[in-house]
Amino acid sequence: MTRVAIVGGGIGGLALAEALDRLSDAADPVDVIVFERSDRAGGNIRTERFDGYLCERGPNGFLDNAPATLALVGRLGLAPLVLSSNDAARRRFVFARGRLHEIPTSVTAFARSDLLSFRGKLRLLAEPFARGRVDPDESIHDFAARRIGREAAALLVDPMVSGIFAGDSRTLSLRACFPKMWEMETRYGSLVRAMFARRRARRRVAAAESALGAPAGRLTSFRGGMQDLVDALVRALGHRVRLGTSVVGIHERAELDAHHGIRTDTRSTRFVLTLEDAPPVDADAVILAGSAAQSSRLLQPVDARLARAIGGIATAPLAVVCLGFDAASRSQSGPVNAGGHNLIADGFGFLVPRGEGPRALGVLWDSSIYSGRAPHGRVLMRAMFGGAHDPEAVTLSDAELLLQARADLQHTMGLTDAPLFSLVVRHRVGIPQYTIGHQSRLDLIASLLHLHPGLFVAGHSYRGVSMNACIADADPLARRVLDALAARRYPAVESIGAAGGHRVCSVA
Repeated sequence: MTRVAIVGGGIGGLALAEALDRLSDAADPVDVIVFERSDRAGGNIRTERFDGYLCERGPNGFLDNAPATLALVGRLGLAPLVLSSNDAARRRFVFARGRLHEIPTSVTAFARSDLLSFRGKLRLLAEPFARGRVDPDESIHDFAARRIGREAAALLVDPMVSGIFAGDSRTLSLRACFPKMWEMETRYGSLVRAMFARRRARRRVAAAESALGAPAGRLTSFRGGMQDLVDALVRALGHRVRLGTSVVGIHERAELDAHHGIRTDTRSTRFVLTLEDAPPVDADAVILAGSAAQSSRLLQPVDARLARAIGGIATAPLAVVCLGFDAASRSQSGPVNAGGHNLIADGFGFLVPRGEGPRALGVLWDSSIYSGRAPHGRVLMRAMFGGAHDPEAVTLSDAELLLQARADLQHTMGLTDAPLFSLVVRHRVGIPQYTIGHQSRLDLIASLLHLHPGLFVAGHSYRGVSMNACIADADPLARRVLDALAARRYPAVESIGAAGGHRVCSVA
């Protein structure tokens, strides 16, 4: 039986294993093994309960406009557990000039908002007349400043980038991070013109989309948190997932046989995986689905240049402080509010642009976003620290991070009460940073992988940091892996595939 080894049991590796198992030929099945070095799968996706609080260590949801994710949820039988975010979660805020401002979601609200100055609003409205792109791989900040002005770039775009990537908008590549936005400008020359064109297109297909039950793009989770998805995948894969099993080395069979003076059979397995506390494992294909740093270390003996290319993908560390409060908590000036609204019970949370004072990147009001996240009469928040702007934050002690979180909540919300519950989580590896030149790096990685047939990479280090992106990549990559295995079993097919340009070692 053909064997495929996946190194890394995060959401990317698990989704890929499910896709390989589902798409492989029943008459010639593939033996899929997922090696996860920790005692649990899921990577950064992890949900824990403490004293009635449901705390997400990683992402707290996914947008339900992703067909691949919805299909996976359906196959796993999780539809009854799906939990949509509350309507209140649509209200989002930015802390600027000493107070919280609601981000406007309509033209009227935008006109009335004082988040941007009058001059800043005029500059944003002039977007259709902004100068065109000169550099095909510009930073997100340069793109935003060019199209909507520096004020909007600083107060709206930069904190949004911190919220998604924990990154620096001045170093991240627009094309790599937001390819759809890059394509919109390329095709229409203006974001406003692109939005009008897409709106017209949506009207033309609205009836068909309604009939198909098209997703609405709402933030969504599960009743037991995001852990429900991980647990369901692990159950579905069963013995294919080996927890607590660390891969410490990967060798190509031809290299080992040459070293020992053995003639390699072209039909023998191509790779040998060395495990930390278990016998070696043979594999016909290997997919590295862990972090870029982990994959780079494993690839160093195989291909130093490939290892350097993958190792060049930086990450931004992140610390998360979960805090539980009494719902009746009051600020120094009365109930915690902005504009007369109770923020704890009526909003998604807020982001903090650089230079505004608080050290936090932002705060999520989790018990407002989803029901059942805190005991009755309590609220749950999560404050985020670190990222590309402040990597040292992750090295602070629990006590220091807790003090900083409380100081920032007092500064932004006037909240002075002591928390009834707290939990500190650190992600020292953090979120991959698609810096300028990322696409060129991916092209180099793909060309180098082509020299090692049967070797692939997957996961959020390459073409999307979100869970939805990892799941969307699973089926296409699984098909490429299966095609490569079939081509090896049937050389004539390999010859035809190579001539037709279909034999590809892809970066997921």
